[in-house]
Amino acid sequence: MLDTIMYPLEWCVANIMVAWHWLLTAVGLPSDSGTAWALSIVGLVVTIRILLIPLFVKQIKSQRAMQLLAPEMKQIQAKYRGKKDQASKEAMQRETMALYAKHKTNPLSSCLPILIQAPIFFALFRVLNYRIEGVDEAKPIGMLTEELAVEAHDATIFGAKLSDSLVGTWGQGEPAAIIVSIVLIIMMVATTFTTQHQITRKNMPASALEGPMAQQQKVLMYALPFIFVITGPNFPVGVLIYWTTTNVWTMGQQYYVIKRNPTPGSEAEKALKAKKAEKAKRKGLTIEGSSEDVTVLEAPEQPRQRQQPKRSGSRSQRKKGGGNAPQKRPANPQDTSSPESDNKKDSDD
Repeated sequence: MLDTIMYPLEWCVANIMVAWHWLLTAVGLPSDSGTAWALSIVGLVVTIRILLIPLFVKQIKSQRAMQLLAPEMKQIQAKYRGKKDQASKEAMQRETMALYAKHKTNPLSSCLPILIQAPIFFALFRVLNYRIEGVDEAKPIGMLTEELAVEAHDATIFGAKLSDSLVGTWGQGEPAAIIVSIVLIIMMVATTFTTQHQITRKNMPASALEGPMAQQQKVLMYALPFIFVITGPNFPVGVLIYWTTTNVWTMGQQYYVIKRNPTPGSEAEKALKAKKAEKAKRKGLTIEGSSEDVTVLEAPEQPRQRQQPKRSGSRSQRKKGGGNAPQKRPANPQDTSSPESDNKKDSDD
């Protein structure tokens, strides 16, 4: 039953990996190298995360809406605190759902990318553990032929096979697999914690850092990495590479969104406004408001200066009378007489 359900996902995962493997070998990497197969898993992550970008945008909007409705949620919880009768519970649920409808969000929307990635994660686990085996046990699927399955099984990265796990190699005299697994587990836990910390501490307004919802976020920030400490030793090296790469992608994606479009009232928004204010000062623009509430105005337009007429001809030509010497303008605008007419008038007198 499970094989039937998971077969389509395993087929997709195996084909994407083989496609990336073909591309990497085309640019010069050996087909049976661990580097080619490890980068194929990285390519699998890149492909899946690009396909999930629309859901990621929806997740960011949902998380932002959940953060902004936190004060109203606290008011509803305070309103029905201590009331345990069925009517109060139903009324609280109705008001909560109405609040979600008002902000056009729900808690499930912020979990969509994780929920969708979970089956893909499990499919990769099955491909590495059940499809890629020894010569006698390789199970081809899609473009993952028996020959490629054997290559992937025997390929090593830093001395560890992609199908090795910390639990499976502990006590078997394979220090390379143990070291690589431990390093990847530490990286997976660290990137998971950093991602959660980035969301809850840098991109949440002060009002959302208090109350039951904030406590739940805080518990999740510490509990999720701890879960990977327990489950990580059972994951194959290839799965650890997949999950660590996914965390790095998520962390970079969130950093970009938080830096360019932070949640109103969050520390990230204050930092962005302070940066805009500093940049405006360097450019000499007019700034209104404090560093936390900055409005940048355009610099006042400078009056245009009258352009002076350029003299034609060189200085030596003007001394010799050559060139176009400028005519003297009369002191009185109404006096239009020329020097020649003045001389003629004197001679007449």
